[in-house]
Amino acid sequence: MQSTYTSSPEKQNINYLLGFSRIVTGLLFVFSGLIKANDPTGFGYKLEEYFHVFHMDFLNDYSTLMAIAICGFEIILGVLLLLGFYGRKVAWGLLILIIFFTFLTFYSAFFEVVTSCGCFGDAIPLTPWQSFLKDLVLLALILVIFIYRDQIKSIVNDSFTKGLLTVATIVIAMGIGIYTTHYLPFVDFLPYKKGNNIPSLMILPEGKEADLYETIYTMKNIKTGETKNVTDKVYMSEKIWEDSNWEIVGDPSSKLIKKGYAIPIPDLMITDSEGADRTQEIITNPYFNFVVVSKDLTKMGKGEIEALNKINETVKQIAEDYNLRAVLLTASASNDADFLSKQMDLIFETFYADQVPLKSMVRSNPGVLLMQNGNVINKWSHNDFPTAEKLERKYFKEDK
Repeated sequence: MQSTYTSSPEKQNINYLLGFSRIVTGLLFVFSGLIKANDPTGFGYKLEEYFHVFHMDFLNDYSTLMAIAICGFEIILGVLLLLGFYGRKVAWGLLILIIFFTFLTFYSAFFEVVTSCGCFGDAIPLTPWQSFLKDLVLLALILVIFIYRDQIKSIVNDSFTKGLLTVATIVIAMGIGIYTTHYLPFVDFLPYKKGNNIPSLMILPEGKEADLYETIYTMKNIKTGETKNVTDKVYMSEKIWEDSNWEIVGDPSSKLIKKGYAIPIPDLMITDSEGADRTQEIITNPYFNFVVVSKDLTKMGKGEIEALNKINETVKQIAEDYNLRAVLLTASASNDADFLSKQMDLIFETFYADQVPLKSMVRSNPGVLLMQNGNVINKWSHNDFPTAEKLERKYFKEDK
Protein backbone atom coordinates (compact mmCIF):
# COMPACT_ATOMS: atom_id res chain seq x y z
CA MET A 1 0.00 0.00 0.00
CA GLN A 2 2.80 2.43 0.84
CA SER A 3 4.58 1.78 -2.46
CA THR A 4 1.42 2.49 -4.46
CA TYR A 5 0.76 5.66 -2.51
CA THR A 6 4.24 7.16 -2.99
CA SER A 7 4.41 6.49 -6.75
CA SER A 8 1.01 8.04 -7.49
CA PRO A 9 2.08 11.71 -7.15
CA GLU A 10 4.98 11.14 -9.60
CA LYS A 11 2.63 9.65 -12.15
CA GLN A 12 0.19 12.50 -11.62
CA ASN A 13 2.90 15.14 -12.11
CA ILE A 14 4.00 13.50 -15.36
CA ASN A 15 0.40 13.50 -16.59
CA TYR A 16 0.00 17.20 -15.79
CA LEU A 17 3.18 18.05 -17.68
CA LEU A 18 2.13 15.90 -20.62
CA GLY A 19 -1.37 17.36 -20.57
CA PHE A 20 -0.09 20.93 -20.55
CA SER A 21 2.30 20.18 -23.43
CA ARG A 22 -0.44 18.50 -25.45
CA ILE A 23 -2.92 21.34 -25.05
CA VAL A 24 -0.47 24.15 -25.82
CA THR A 25 1.19 22.33 -28.73
CA GLY A 26 -2.09 21.08 -30.17
CA LEU A 27 -3.77 24.48 -30.08
CA LEU A 28 -0.71 26.21 -31.49
CA PHE A 29 -0.42 23.75 -34.38
CA VAL A 30 -4.12 24.06 -35.19
CA PHE A 31 -3.95 27.86 -35.04
CA SER A 32 -0.78 28.03 -37.13
CA GLY A 33 -2.18 25.62 -39.70
CA LEU A 34 -5.50 27.46 -39.98
CA ILE A 35 -3.82 30.86 -40.37
CA LYS A 36 -1.67 29.57 -43.24
CA ALA A 37 -4.50 27.49 -44.77
CA ASN A 38 -6.47 30.74 -44.93
CA ASP A 39 -3.88 31.87 -47.51
CA PRO A 40 -1.88 28.91 -48.86
CA THR A 41 -0.94 30.87 -51.99
CA GLY A 42 0.84 33.42 -49.81
CA PHE A 43 2.55 30.66 -47.83
CA GLY A 44 3.57 29.16 -51.16
CA TYR A 45 5.32 32.42 -52.06
CA LYS A 46 7.22 32.14 -48.78
CA LEU A 47 8.23 28.58 -49.63
CA GLU A 48 9.58 29.86 -52.95
CA GLU A 49 11.92 32.15 -51.03
CA TYR A 50 13.31 29.14 -49.19
CA PHE A 51 13.58 27.18 -52.45
CA HIS A 52 15.65 30.01 -53.89
CA VAL A 53 17.97 30.06 -50.86
CA PHE A 54 18.61 26.32 -51.14
CA HIS A 55 18.85 26.38 -54.96
CA MET A 56 15.66 24.34 -55.37
CA ASP A 57 13.77 26.66 -57.72
CA PHE A 58 12.53 23.65 -59.68
CA LEU A 59 9.98 23.21 -56.87
CA ASN A 60 8.38 26.63 -57.44
CA ASP A 61 5.58 25.21 -59.59
CA TYR A 62 4.57 22.95 -56.70
CA SER A 63 4.83 25.57 -53.94
CA THR A 64 1.08 26.04 -53.49
CA LEU A 65 0.39 22.29 -53.39
CA MET A 66 3.15 21.87 -50.82
CA ALA A 67 1.74 24.78 -48.82
CA ILE A 68 -1.70 23.16 -48.74
CA ALA A 69 -0.15 19.87 -47.59
CA ILE A 70 1.98 21.47 -44.85
CA CYS A 71 -0.93 23.55 -43.51
CA GLY A 72 -3.23 20.54 -43.54
CA PHE A 73 -0.59 18.37 -41.86
CA GLU A 74 -0.21 20.93 -39.05
CA ILE A 75 -3.96 21.03 -38.44
CA ILE A 76 -4.26 17.23 -38.52
CA LEU A 77 -1.40 16.71 -36.07
CA GLY A 78 -2.79 19.38 -33.74
CA VAL A 79 -6.31 17.94 -33.71
CA LEU A 80 -5.16 14.33 -33.30
CA LEU A 81 -2.88 15.38 -30.44
CA LEU A 82 -5.74 17.11 -28.63
CA LEU A 83 -7.99 14.09 -29.17
CA GLY A 84 -5.26 11.68 -28.10
CA PHE A 85 -5.49 9.64 -31.31
CA TYR A 86 -2.50 7.62 -32.57
CA GLY A 87 -0.21 9.00 -29.85
CA ARG A 88 3.04 7.39 -30.98
CA LYS A 89 2.64 8.29 -34.66
CA VAL A 90 1.56 11.86 -33.85
CA ALA A 91 4.53 12.31 -31.51
CA TRP A 92 6.92 11.21 -34.24
CA GLY A 93 5.24 13.51 -36.77
CA LEU A 94 5.44 16.49 -34.41
CA LEU A 95 9.11 15.84 -33.62
CA ILE A 96 10.13 15.55 -37.28
CA LEU A 97 8.15 18.66 -38.23
CA ILE A 98 9.48 20.84 -35.40
CA ILE A 99 13.10 19.81 -36.05
CA PHE A 100 12.63 20.77 -39.70
CA PHE A 101 10.99 24.12 -38.82
CA THR A 102 13.60 24.91 -36.16
CA PHE A 103 16.41 24.33 -38.66
CA LEU A 104 14.72 26.60 -41.23
CA THR A 105 14.07 29.45 -38.80
CA PHE A 106 17.60 29.27 -37.38
CA TYR A 107 19.08 29.25 -40.88
CA SER A 108 16.92 32.24 -41.86
CA ALA A 109 17.83 34.19 -38.74
CA PHE A 110 21.55 33.41 -38.65
CA PHE A 111 22.25 33.93 -42.35
CA GLU A 112 19.58 36.66 -42.81
CA VAL A 113 18.26 35.05 -45.98
CA VAL A 114 14.47 35.23 -45.40
CA THR A 115 13.05 38.24 -43.55
CA SER A 116 9.92 36.49 -42.26
CA CYS A 117 9.30 32.77 -41.86
CA GLY A 118 5.56 32.95 -42.57
CA CYS A 119 4.80 30.80 -39.52
CA PHE A 120 1.53 32.64 -38.92
CA GLY A 121 1.11 34.00 -42.44
CA ASP A 122 0.54 37.72 -42.86
CA ALA A 123 -1.70 37.78 -39.79
CA ILE A 124 1.15 37.81 -37.24
CA PRO A 125 4.47 38.64 -38.93
CA LEU A 126 7.45 37.37 -36.94
CA THR A 127 11.12 38.14 -37.40
CA PRO A 128 13.37 35.11 -38.04
CA TRP A 129 14.79 35.25 -34.49
CA GLN A 130 11.28 35.48 -32.98
CA SER A 131 10.27 32.47 -35.08
CA PHE A 132 13.35 30.54 -33.96
CA LEU A 133 12.63 31.22 -30.27
CA LYS A 134 9.02 30.17 -30.78
CA ASP A 135 10.21 26.92 -32.34
CA LEU A 136 12.61 26.29 -29.45
CA VAL A 137 9.71 26.54 -26.99
CA LEU A 138 7.65 24.20 -29.16
CA LEU A 139 10.59 21.81 -29.42
CA ALA A 140 10.76 21.61 -25.62
CA LEU A 141 7.03 20.90 -25.37
CA ILE A 142 7.16 18.31 -28.16
CA LEU A 143 10.10 16.55 -26.50
CA VAL A 144 7.89 16.11 -23.42
CA ILE A 145 5.15 14.68 -25.65
CA PHE A 146 7.63 12.40 -27.40
CA ILE A 147 9.18 11.10 -24.19
CA TYR A 148 5.77 10.27 -22.67
CA ARG A 149 4.06 9.34 -25.96
CA ASP A 150 2.99 5.94 -24.60
CA GLN A 151 0.88 7.72 -21.95
CA ILE A 152 -1.23 9.61 -24.49
CA LYS A 153 -4.77 8.28 -24.15
CA SER A 154 -7.56 8.65 -26.69
CA ILE A 155 -10.70 10.45 -25.55
CA VAL A 156 -12.69 8.02 -27.75
CA ASN A 157 -12.59 4.25 -27.28
CA ASP A 158 -14.88 3.25 -30.16
CA SER A 159 -12.71 2.50 -33.22
CA PHE A 160 -15.42 3.46 -35.73
CA THR A 161 -15.95 6.89 -34.14
CA LYS A 162 -12.20 7.35 -33.91
CA GLY A 163 -11.77 6.54 -37.60
CA LEU A 164 -14.68 8.78 -38.59
CA LEU A 165 -13.29 11.76 -36.65
CA THR A 166 -9.85 11.20 -38.16
CA VAL A 167 -11.19 11.13 -41.72
CA ALA A 168 -13.30 14.23 -41.06
CA THR A 169 -10.24 16.03 -39.69
CA ILE A 170 -8.17 15.16 -42.77
CA VAL A 171 -10.92 16.20 -45.20
CA ILE A 172 -11.56 19.52 -43.44
CA ALA A 173 -7.86 20.31 -42.92
CA MET A 174 -6.99 19.76 -46.58
CA GLY A 175 -10.29 21.14 -47.84
CA ILE A 176 -9.73 24.57 -46.29
CA GLY A 177 -6.49 25.11 -48.18
CA ILE A 178 -7.93 23.79 -51.45
CA TYR A 179 -10.96 26.09 -51.14
CA THR A 180 -8.99 29.26 -50.35
CA THR A 181 -6.57 28.52 -53.20
CA HIS A 182 -9.37 28.32 -55.74
CA TYR A 183 -11.20 31.31 -54.33
CA LEU A 184 -9.73 33.86 -51.90
CA PRO A 185 -8.72 33.88 -48.21
CA PHE A 186 -11.59 33.95 -45.73
CA VAL A 187 -9.82 36.80 -43.93
CA ASP A 188 -7.61 39.16 -45.92
CA PHE A 189 -4.63 40.44 -43.91
CA LEU A 190 -2.98 42.24 -46.82
CA PRO A 191 -3.00 46.03 -47.47
CA TYR A 192 -5.12 45.63 -50.62
CA LYS A 193 -8.05 44.14 -48.73
CA LYS A 194 -11.64 45.18 -49.27
CA GLY A 195 -12.39 48.58 -47.72
CA ASN A 196 -8.81 49.90 -47.74
CA ASN A 197 -7.81 53.16 -49.40
CA ILE A 198 -4.72 52.40 -51.47
CA PRO A 199 -3.24 55.94 -51.84
CA SER A 200 -3.30 56.53 -48.07
CA LEU A 201 -1.33 53.32 -47.49
CA MET A 202 1.45 54.42 -49.84
CA ILE A 203 2.57 57.47 -47.86
CA LEU A 204 4.13 58.12 -44.46
CA PRO A 205 1.39 59.33 -42.07
CA GLU A 206 1.87 62.67 -40.38
CA GLY A 207 3.81 62.32 -37.13
CA LYS A 208 5.42 59.03 -38.13
CA GLU A 209 9.13 58.59 -38.78
CA ALA A 210 10.56 56.59 -41.65
CA ASP A 211 13.40 54.08 -41.33
CA LEU A 212 16.70 55.82 -40.60
CA TYR A 213 19.72 54.63 -42.55
CA GLU A 214 23.36 55.60 -42.61
CA THR A 215 25.53 55.40 -45.69
CA ILE A 216 28.95 53.83 -45.36
CA TYR A 217 31.78 54.74 -47.75
CA THR A 218 34.98 52.79 -48.30
CA MET A 219 37.83 55.30 -48.53
CA LYS A 220 41.30 54.63 -49.90
CA ASN A 221 44.43 56.73 -49.41
CA ILE A 222 46.00 57.02 -52.87
CA LYS A 223 49.48 57.54 -51.37
CA THR A 224 49.66 54.88 -48.65
CA GLY A 225 47.00 52.43 -49.90
CA GLU A 226 45.30 52.54 -46.49
CA THR A 227 41.55 51.88 -46.55
CA LYS A 228 38.89 52.75 -44.01
CA ASN A 229 35.11 52.82 -43.73
CA VAL A 230 33.38 56.07 -42.80
CA THR A 231 29.73 56.97 -42.41
CA ASP A 232 28.08 59.74 -44.37
CA LYS A 233 27.96 61.88 -41.22
CA VAL A 234 31.71 61.57 -40.67
CA TYR A 235 32.34 62.12 -44.37
CA MET A 236 30.42 65.42 -44.25
CA SER A 237 31.48 66.65 -40.79
CA GLU A 238 35.20 66.06 -41.40
CA LYS A 239 34.99 67.29 -45.01
CA ILE A 240 36.92 64.29 -46.23
CA TRP A 241 36.10 65.17 -49.84
CA GLU A 242 38.41 68.18 -49.51
CA ASP A 243 41.41 65.93 -48.88
CA SER A 244 42.74 64.90 -52.31
CA ASN A 245 44.64 62.00 -50.73
CA TRP A 246 41.41 60.09 -50.11
CA GLU A 247 39.03 58.70 -52.69
CA ILE A 248 35.86 56.62 -52.53
CA VAL A 249 36.26 53.09 -53.85
CA GLY A 250 33.40 50.80 -54.79
CA ASP A 251 29.74 51.51 -54.16
CA PRO A 252 28.56 52.85 -50.80
CA SER A 253 26.44 50.56 -48.60
CA SER A 254 23.46 51.38 -46.43
CA LYS A 255 22.78 50.21 -42.89
CA LEU A 256 19.52 50.47 -40.97
CA ILE A 257 20.21 52.20 -37.66
CA LYS A 258 16.64 52.89 -36.51
CA LYS A 259 13.47 51.11 -37.53
CA GLY A 260 10.64 53.49 -38.33
CA TYR A 261 7.02 53.20 -39.46
CA ALA A 262 6.55 50.52 -42.10
CA ILE A 263 4.50 51.93 -44.98
CA PRO A 264 1.95 49.19 -45.84
CA ILE A 265 2.36 49.66 -49.62
CA PRO A 266 5.91 50.86 -50.29
CA ASP A 267 6.52 49.28 -53.68
CA LEU A 268 3.57 49.87 -56.01
CA MET A 269 4.52 51.55 -59.28
CA ILE A 270 2.28 51.22 -62.32
CA THR A 271 3.70 52.06 -65.74
CA ASP A 272 2.51 51.97 -69.33
CA SER A 273 4.29 50.22 -72.19
CA GLU A 274 6.59 53.24 -72.58
CA GLY A 275 7.66 53.12 -68.93
CA ALA A 276 5.78 56.26 -67.89
CA ASP A 277 4.51 56.31 -64.30
CA ARG A 278 0.71 56.00 -64.28
CA THR A 279 0.29 54.93 -60.64
CA GLN A 280 -1.74 57.84 -59.30
CA GLU A 281 -3.90 58.00 -62.41
CA ILE A 282 -4.96 54.38 -61.93
CA ILE A 283 -5.36 54.19 -58.17
CA THR A 284 -7.16 57.54 -57.72
CA ASN A 285 -9.59 57.13 -60.61
CA PRO A 286 -12.93 58.66 -59.46
CA TYR A 287 -14.98 56.26 -61.60
CA PHE A 288 -15.54 52.59 -61.01
CA ASN A 289 -12.37 50.83 -62.06
CA PHE A 290 -12.08 47.11 -62.77
CA VAL A 291 -8.45 46.11 -62.24
CA VAL A 292 -7.70 42.63 -63.53
CA VAL A 293 -4.45 41.44 -61.94
CA SER A 294 -2.25 38.74 -63.44
CA LYS A 295 1.26 38.35 -62.09
CA ASP A 296 2.14 36.15 -65.06
CA LEU A 297 -0.04 35.85 -68.15
CA THR A 298 2.04 32.97 -69.49
CA LYS A 299 1.19 30.77 -66.48
CA MET A 300 -2.56 30.88 -67.01
CA GLY A 301 -3.96 27.49 -67.98
CA LYS A 302 -7.02 26.73 -70.06
CA GLY A 303 -9.37 27.29 -67.11
CA GLU A 304 -7.80 30.65 -66.26
CA ILE A 305 -7.98 31.77 -69.92
CA GLU A 306 -11.66 30.84 -70.06
CA ALA A 307 -12.26 32.73 -66.80
CA LEU A 308 -10.47 35.81 -68.17
CA ASN A 309 -12.66 35.67 -71.25
CA LYS A 310 -15.76 35.53 -69.04
CA ILE A 311 -14.50 38.50 -67.01
CA ASN A 312 -13.80 40.39 -70.23
CA GLU A 313 -17.29 39.78 -71.64
CA THR A 314 -18.92 40.72 -68.33
CA VAL A 315 -17.05 44.02 -68.09
CA LYS A 316 -17.85 44.77 -71.76
CA GLN A 317 -21.53 44.28 -71.03
CA ILE A 318 -21.45 46.62 -68.03
CA ALA A 319 -19.38 49.24 -69.89
CA GLU A 320 -22.17 49.64 -72.44
CA ASP A 321 -24.37 51.30 -69.80
CA TYR A 322 -22.02 52.71 -67.17
CA ASN A 323 -19.03 55.02 -66.95
CA LEU A 324 -16.12 52.85 -65.84
CA ARG A 325 -12.50 52.07 -66.61
CA ALA A 326 -11.07 48.61 -67.20
CA VAL A 327 -7.39 47.88 -66.59
CA LEU A 328 -5.20 44.80 -66.96
CA LEU A 329 -2.26 44.96 -64.56
CA THR A 330 0.54 42.45 -65.13
CA ALA A 331 4.23 41.78 -64.62
CA SER A 332 4.47 39.93 -67.93
CA ALA A 333 6.40 41.21 -70.92
CA SER A 334 4.55 43.73 -73.10
CA ASN A 335 4.65 41.46 -76.17
CA ASP A 336 2.93 38.67 -74.19
CA ALA A 337 0.28 41.12 -72.96
CA ASP A 338 -0.28 42.57 -76.45
CA PHE A 339 -0.59 39.11 -78.00
CA LEU A 340 -3.17 37.99 -75.42
CA SER A 341 -5.10 41.25 -75.70
CA LYS A 342 -5.41 40.91 -79.48
CA GLN A 343 -6.24 37.21 -79.38
CA MET A 344 -9.02 37.69 -76.83
CA ASP A 345 -10.16 41.16 -77.90
CA LEU A 346 -9.72 42.42 -74.34
CA ILE A 347 -11.47 45.61 -73.31
CA PHE A 348 -8.78 46.29 -70.73
CA GLU A 349 -6.04 48.91 -71.00
CA THR A 350 -2.75 47.18 -70.21
CA PHE A 351 -0.35 48.50 -67.58
CA TYR A 352 2.64 46.98 -65.83
CA ALA A 353 3.87 46.52 -62.26
CA ASP A 354 6.34 44.36 -60.37
CA GLN A 355 5.24 40.87 -59.31
CA VAL A 356 5.71 41.60 -55.59
CA PRO A 357 2.80 44.05 -55.17
CA LEU A 358 0.68 42.11 -57.68
CA LYS A 359 0.98 38.98 -55.53
CA SER A 360 -0.39 40.98 -52.59
CA MET A 361 -3.25 42.58 -54.51
CA VAL A 362 -5.23 39.40 -55.05
CA ARG A 363 -4.30 35.75 -54.48
CA SER A 364 -5.50 34.63 -57.89
CA ASN A 365 -4.05 34.59 -61.40
CA PRO A 366 -6.04 36.33 -62.73
CA GLY A 367 -7.98 38.10 -60.00
CA VAL A 368 -10.14 41.21 -60.06
CA LEU A 369 -10.35 44.34 -57.91
CA LEU A 370 -13.21 46.80 -58.15
CA MET A 371 -11.94 50.25 -57.14
CA GLN A 372 -13.23 53.79 -56.92
CA ASN A 373 -11.42 56.89 -55.65
CA GLY A 374 -8.56 54.70 -54.44
CA ASN A 375 -10.85 52.49 -52.35
CA VAL A 376 -11.03 48.73 -52.82
CA ILE A 377 -14.77 48.15 -53.18
CA ASN A 378 -14.46 44.40 -53.60
CA LYS A 379 -12.18 41.71 -55.00
CA TRP A 380 -12.70 38.30 -56.57
CA SER A 381 -10.87 35.22 -57.70
CA HIS A 382 -11.29 34.35 -61.38
CA ASN A 383 -13.36 31.39 -60.16
CA ASP A 384 -16.13 33.44 -58.57
CA PHE A 385 -16.34 36.68 -60.56
CA PRO A 386 -20.04 37.69 -60.53
CA THR A 387 -22.34 38.01 -63.52
CA ALA A 388 -23.11 41.41 -65.04
CA GLU A 389 -26.59 41.32 -63.50
CA LYS A 390 -25.26 40.76 -59.98
CA LEU A 391 -22.61 43.48 -60.37
CA GLU A 392 -25.14 45.95 -61.74
CA ARG A 393 -27.64 45.24 -58.98
CA LYS A 394 -25.05 45.64 -56.21
CA TYR A 395 -22.73 48.42 -57.46
CA PHE A 396 -23.97 50.21 -60.58
CA LYS A 397 -27.73 50.64 -60.41
CA GLU A 398 -27.40 54.17 -58.94
CA ASP A 399 -24.66 55.19 -61.36
CA LYS A 400 -26.78 55.57 -64.50
